[in-house]
Amino acid sequence: MARYLKSKKEHIGLSPHAIQFRGEQKSDVVLLEVIDYDSENLDEFKAKDVSEVVKFNKTATTTWLNIYGLHDVKIMDEIATQFELDSLILADVMNTHARPKIQEYDNCIYISFKMLQFDEKRNYISSENIVIIVKEHILLLFQEKIGDVFDPVRERMRKNKRRIRNSQTDYLTFALMDIVFDNYNYIISQIGEKIESLEIHLLNNSHENILEEINNFKKEIIYLHKSIKPCREIVMELLKLDSDLFEDNVSVHFEDLKNNLNQALESLESYREILSDQLMIYHTTISSKLNDIIKFLTVFSVIFIPLTFIAGVYGTNFDNLPELHYENSYFIMLGFMLVLAISMVFYFKKKKWL
Repeated sequence: MARYLKSKKEHIGLSPHAIQFRGEQKSDVVLLEVIDYDSENLDEFKAKDVSEVVKFNKTATTTWLNIYGLHDVKIMDEIATQFELDSLILADVMNTHARPKIQEYDNCIYISFKMLQFDEKRNYISSENIVIIVKEHILLLFQEKIGDVFDPVRERMRKNKRRIRNSQTDYLTFALMDIVFDNYNYIISQIGEKIESLEIHLLNNSHENILEEINNFKKEIIYLHKSIKPCREIVMELLKLDSDLFEDNVSVHFEDLKNNLNQALESLESYREILSDQLMIYHTTISSKLNDIIKFLTVFSVIFIPLTFIAGVYGTNFDNLPELHYENSYFIMLGFMLVLAISMVFYFKKKKWL
């Protein structure tokens, strides 16, 4: 399936409010993890079903409900009912190929974005859709598969770090988004190192594999840009948001997120230009080598043209030819022609003309 626009024929005509999974299932089961905290206490456990978490809807503490796996329609429908969420919200949650966005509703704020992972061996970027639903005292985090990417936030809670333990769901939203956006810059730095190292190989050895690598990196840079650019729009919306769910003092943290994303996008633009320059260098190098080959073959041809002309005019029909009556002359001539042809092929390969 295409990476840039993913849609299935069976999804055409579905109601926007239909709670139906639209994506690739990445988890066999649905898991619910709960962290309920305030400045004094921390309660962390795995819930067996949604009913165990509903009680936190009416508490004064802050609750983080992490849902792994989005394919179970029954559980999603129960979450929508118990937490008084519009069916359109859960329909968006279950559409993992939707564009990142932010949407304000009467009783919550919906935020979605992409968690990216870089496979260094394949030079390939994969993505996972992340959705955050912010309510007054509870934050719902939806992930496609089980992972530990947000463990640094959990560790800060367990170690009773004052800033996060004294804050509400607005600061928790920032902390979770910060993890994901920092990872963007890390992935870009990894790809950037590989792109910069290409230039050395490009000047020394302009073979077809280099061209394939350049094109692959161009695809990954475009995919990164497609995933990161909407996130800057989300952060800009958060900075302008006038909601009781977000305190004014949190805006300074979202400014940091905006700066991180600006840096990421500027780096992507720089690497895209570098790849374009490398592509130009590749074609220039190939053209230069082709010119050298043509020059050599031209000189070679010029030397042999007069010799061929003389042989063509006079022929070799002389009476006194030492090899003329030698019984193996014909086979010696064929052998010499074969050895000469093979030698020229090896020479051309050594010079990397073939």
